[in-house]
Amino acid sequence: MREILFIRHGATAGNLQRRYIGRTDEPLCELGLKQALSLHEKQFTADRLYVSPAVRTIQTARLVFPGISYIAVPELWETDFGDFEGKTAEELSNDPRYQEWVDNGCLTPVPNGESIAQFKARCCKVFAEILERLPAESTTAFVIHGGCIMAILEAFAEPKRDFYSYHIPNGAYLRCIYQQGYLFVQGCDDGTKEQL
Repeated sequence: MREILFIRHGATAGNLQRRYIGRTDEPLCELGLKQALSLHEKQFTADRLYVSPAVRTIQTARLVFPGISYIAVPELWETDFGDFEGKTAEELSNDPRYQEWVDNGCLTPVPNGESIAQFKARCCKVFAEILERLPAESTTAFVIHGGCIMAILEAFAEPKRDFYSYHIPNGAYLRCIYQQGYLFVQGCDDGTKEQL
C-alpha cells in the first residue's frame, strides 16, 4: 500500500496578510512555527520526504520530520504570481490587469507570471514522475504549498472534485492512499476537523 501524506507549510507573515506569495521566499512566522510544531506532535513517519525549495516548506519539513532528509523539487513551487507577487487584492484593486485576471476566473496568465493551467501541469507532471518511483509498500510525505496540493488532488483524487474543494489552511494535512492510479483521501486535519 502506498500512503501519501500532504502537508501544507506553516503560515508566513504574507499568508496572514493575505498576500500573493507564490515565489516570495518568506520564512515561517510565529504562528507558522507553532503550526509545524503541532504537526510534529502527531509523530508522522515517512520513507521519503519531498518539499518545494521554499524556506517555508523546508522549515516546516524539518520541524515535522526531524532527522529525515528531504528532496527539494523545484517544480513544486507555488504559482508564480508575477507582477501581483507580494501584493494583496486590495493593493491590486486599481490595477486593470488584476481586474481582468479576476474577471477571467484567474485562469489567464498573470502578467510576468504563469497561468493556473501552466502551474497545474507543472505540479502534476512531477508528481506523476515521483509516483512511478515509489515502492509498493511505502509512506511518502510532501511538505508543499496549498496550490500544489489542490492541483495534485484535483488531477489524481477520486471521487473527482473541483480544484478549490481541496483547499486546506496552513499547517494542515491530508492523508491519502494511492491505488490503481488514483489518490483516495483517508483522513485530514484542515484546522476545522471537517472531513473531505
